[in-house]
Amino acid sequence: MTVKDYKELNIWQKGIEIADEIYAITENFPKSELFGLVGQMRRASVSISSNIAEGFVRNHSKEYRQFLYIALGSCAELDTQLILSRRRNYITENKLQDLAKDINHESRMLMSLIKKL
Repeated sequence: MTVKDYKELNIWQKGIEIADEIYAITENFPKSELFGLVGQMRRASVSISSNIAEGFVRNHSKEYRQFLYIALGSCAELDTQLILSRRRNYITENKLQDLAKDINHESRMLMSLIKKL
């Protein structure tokens, strides 16, 4: 079966779930972080699925791989920002662990797809 739309990809769907969760948790961050950590985390989370989608429609493996690497970088960026959020007590340890697990899963899916291309 050939995938005709990036929205069918589990990897894209997982990226959307991560972004949705990041938007939800950052609503409770201090207002002083709105243009700092909140903005960075939201951009990084949105970047994951956005780059998967953009690479998919490029119709060329080399370009697709490049966009997947950018998405992978956004996963690492978001993971780092979550650690800082925990250190600042903006999120709980349980929330950090749950999101870290999701990001790790997304990163592994990205690496697997990169290797297949």
